[in-house]
Amino acid sequence: MMKNTIDGKALVYCEGSFNTPNGKTTHGLVRFTERYDITGIIDSSYAGQDAGEVLDGKPTGIPIFSSLKTAIKELSSTNRLPDTFIVGLAPDGGRLPAQAKKEIQTALEMGWNVDSGLHDFLTDDPDLVNMAEKHHVRIRDVRKPPRLDQLHFFTGEIEKVACLKLAVLGTDSSLGKRTTAWILVQAFRSAGLKAEMIGTGQTAWMQGAKYTMMMDSCINDFVSGEIEHAVVSAWKNEQPDVVVIEGQGSLMNPAYPGGFEILAAGRPDYVILQHAPKRLEYDGFPGYKMHPLNEQIRAIEVISGKKVVAITVNHEDMTDAEILPACAAITKETGLPAFDVLKYGGAKLVEFLIKKIK
Repeated sequence: MMKNTIDGKALVYCEGSFNTPNGKTTHGLVRFTERYDITGIIDSSYAGQDAGEVLDGKPTGIPIFSSLKTAIKELSSTNRLPDTFIVGLAPDGGRLPAQAKKEIQTALEMGWNVDSGLHDFLTDDPDLVNMAEKHHVRIRDVRKPPRLDQLHFFTGEIEKVACLKLAVLGTDSSLGKRTTAWILVQAFRSAGLKAEMIGTGQTAWMQGAKYTMMMDSCINDFVSGEIEHAVVSAWKNEQPDVVVIEGQGSLMNPAYPGGFEILAAGRPDYVILQHAPKRLEYDGFPGYKMHPLNEQIRAIEVISGKKVVAITVNHEDMTDAEILPACAAITKETGLPAFDVLKYGGAKLVEFLIKKIK
């Protein structure tokens, strides 16, 4: 059965980064996307394997190829050549590796559109732009901010939003906040409620989030206004029962102190906090010890005046047998219920939230 998508079939470039923090854009696309039908991943480290099996132990039917040349050969034979080539890398600083440019050039020569979520904008490269024009295809820099006249200041209109607003924040970056937010949205929908995802980064947009702003490439003066505009637009246009706002970074991460603007401008009614029990130092910063969970909860509640009502667990470096005891330990430590929604689904958390709301 053909998947109904916004932008058709897509092949994702993730060489050397799949199943690492730098592959999180690709990971999101493997787990879920309404924008594309993912036909394969390129990363020679896992060639021949199923992407979902590598990532979560759950087969998705998405193959991993050793190279673009191999992908073209195999996808041609199954009539699964893509319409779009995605740069699925998410390295620190969002810079384009030199070898990736060669693959992009090949993709353009194949007549494929190219989508990139990097800070290195492909549309600033004359060689790539000329090649795209020659082959009548599109290059789209997802992280490129809109023109100044298209950006929004904070207005206070968020106070008119009458639906429930939830924010999924985290104790660190690269922690699975976006994945948890999507799982929540889908679980709310399964429970019969109308839910909308508010994306704050390039991967959420690539997954099909209709209401998305790019926090880490937005001019600071407009960040709060863009968050507010996304939430207000979703509420006005969709009339949802609940909006779920994707968090960015964490309040305490030295390089990515995201979350402040989401609390200030998104004005969530409640916060769900994502946490990795086995992570001891901030992502990418050895020597910077993670602040204790209760301290992070207090910081969020002081800043926002709203309650953290549940903890969602990232089970990195944990065996299956360790997950539920870790959830129980968090509950004992914080007094809050803890859920691993990636492992066990979002139904129980949504059931808890619905009771909390009522």
